[in-house]
Amino acid sequence: MTAPQDDQTPDAAAGVRAAAGTDAPGPLVVEVDGGVAWVRLARPDAMNALDEALKDALVEALESLAADETVRCVVLTGTGRAFCVGQDLKEHVRSLADESATLATTVTRHYNRIVTALATMNKPVLAALNGVAAGAGLSFALACDVRVAADTAGLNTSFAGIALSCDSGASWSLPRLVGTARAKDLLMFPRTVGAQEALELGLVNRVVPAAELEGTVRELASTLAAGPTLAYGSIRRAVAFSATAPLADALANEAELMAYTGHSVDHRAAVDAFLAKEKPVYTGR
Repeated sequence: MTAPQDDQTPDAAAGVRAAAGTDAPGPLVVEVDGGVAWVRLARPDAMNALDEALKDALVEALESLAADETVRCVVLTGTGRAFCVGQDLKEHVRSLADESATLATTVTRHYNRIVTALATMNKPVLAALNGVAAGAGLSFALACDVRVAADTAGLNTSFAGIALSCDSGASWSLPRLVGTARAKDLLMFPRTVGAQEALELGLVNRVVPAAELEGTVRELASTLAAGPTLAYGSIRRAVAFSATAPLADALANEAELMAYTGHSVDHRAAVDAFLAKEKPVYTGR
């Protein structure tokens, strides 16, 4: 699930660094600019392994951003040479001495909430894979709408490699992206999938040179942040609902979402701009 890590574990109280350029300690950096929130996992020496402090900060940040209407697009990325290698195994080994602690505790307290926020917030979410994404880290990326990978990135389910089942939505997202048979193969025979193969399998949407990753994602995120946010959020909800719904239920849900977006300020702006042969300006309402 994870690669070797250092012995440094940030204090949970350090929390989130809320502004770019601050020197305050913290395992997570959140930068908001032009309606785009960049959420950067910031334990580069540990390949952004998920310790208690980072998990707590990530839950808090994502749930806050989901509720913030001024944020119209979210980008999840890592710092250093990894996106995220999953659970911090050094912390996990220490927890094994506590008979009351189980992996299910952090799954329900942290991972399920993180993936729910990523997958259901009413705005688009991008993953910028700057390096290896493994275990829960890969699952987080799969919960996003669009995954852009550096050509040096690698993806690995990892779970079975340490005799664990899968978590953070991997059993839900993988089959939908690559099919049931291939999902089982990736989960039961974990290996590092390079960026180009990940593109061919449908695990990522785009692969770019590592030096171009941030610029490419910044352009995509800016485009989405300037777009019809409620429509994007409704598309997310419609696709997720229809994945497991009968056709009649999917059609009924689409009708509800069309009524919802049809009364939005952005829809009115789009229609007016079309009639005036102008480019619409969206406000996200």
